[in-house]
Amino acid sequence: MEKDTENNQMDNTGKTAVKTSGLVRTFTQGKNRITALSGVDLTIKKGEFIAVMGASGSGKSTLLHLIAGLILPSSGAVEVEGEDLSRMSDRKLTIFRRRKIGLVFQNFNLIPHLTAEENILLPICADGGKIKNSEEKRRILWKQLEIEDQLGQYPDTLSGGQQQRIALARALSMDPAILLADEPTGNLDSVSSQNICRILNDLNRNEGRTIALVSHEPSVAIWARRIIILSDGGILADLQTDAFRDAHELASKYQEIVSSAKSSENE
Repeated sequence: MEKDTENNQMDNTGKTAVKTSGLVRTFTQGKNRITALSGVDLTIKKGEFIAVMGASGSGKSTLLHLIAGLILPSSGAVEVEGEDLSRMSDRKLTIFRRRKIGLVFQNFNLIPHLTAEENILLPICADGGKIKNSEEKRRILWKQLEIEDQLGQYPDTLSGGQQQRIALARALSMDPAILLADEPTGNLDSVSSQNICRILNDLNRNEGRTIALVSHEPSVAIWARRIIILSDGGILADLQTDAFRDAHELASKYQEIVSSAKSSENE
């Protein structure tokens, strides 16, 4: 397994999964013009696992939604595997997102009248049954996620942790180029939260999955290899998690960076 991980990392060296250039997103709120992101430049290499941290309103979810092509930038560009999302038609973007971008949300977004397996296979069905993954490979993933016993159940019979595992399996069903997770542990207890983090860690280390997650929790962000800190729509810091012994040390550094930025603004 370790050898496979090394090969994945070697194969991905220098390759870019996501690149944002001068990314700006503004919107109107009443009579006010709000800037959610202001000129964000970010590169995510293939095989990287990054976490985006920031207070509420810092722009972290907006950044993830722009990378996913769920919203378009006011200016600037988002490239996923070299493709500029803003240049795609709605139809092409929908197909590209389905095939190249796996999405996991805080609220799971499972369809209640479909079984767990039907929810997982939904992207494949929407794509006409075309898929790169074999059934054997899918079942290996389901075993890894420990969801084999829940496949025939409906979402409302599952715990939050189980529902998020089903959502992860669905996001990975098309073998996407990148997995995007927006506060994936936000509705989970601490044990389920850490279990999801371990799964993401395994997907990154053992399979070379490219992962970007948004979280305000240091105990979640510490599982990534790299942390981007946002404030007021801009990048405050770009950190390597191996510089921190634990989540508490990361939390202290995060508060130091944010406090320093606020002090500079007030001078």
